[in-house]
Amino acid sequence: MKQQSGSGWVVYGDDVEALVFDWGAIKILSEPAVTDAERFSFGMVVLAPGKGHERHNHPGSEEIIFVMSGEGDQMIDDQPPIHVRPGASIYIPADVYHSTLNTGWEPMRLLVVYSPAGPERLLRDIPGCRVLPPGQPPM
Repeated sequence: MKQQSGSGWVVYGDDVEALVFDWGAIKILSEPAVTDAERFSFGMVVLAPGKGHERHNHPGSEEIIFVMSGEGDQMIDDQPPIHVRPGASIYIPADVYHSTLNTGWEPMRLLVVYSPAGPERLLRDIPGCRVLPPGQPPM
């Protein structure tokens, strides 16, 4: 799973399990169980067209969401949604409710960072979560 290189640990998407939901999938590439990182976790999220995360929060953890591709509506702190597109960096303070909805016709690809690490462990407990082994395509 981990390969030590001159610059640190190298992890690819095929090296980690996929957490699959009715809205899409997430792969956590850095978390204590994968890279021994303690202060943050990092992952890739793919939201299917017309789908998104329900309103939720991360008690005690901040989140940064970076939009790599696709477009959607980002709700933060129960305010009216903001339309986001590639290149947007979205900061979610700890404990603040938020949701993301893919409003486009193609998958919306996001990078997410949680600090401190922890929220990624709770994803497996969400009803309907399917855990696919490393290397198995999520969609």
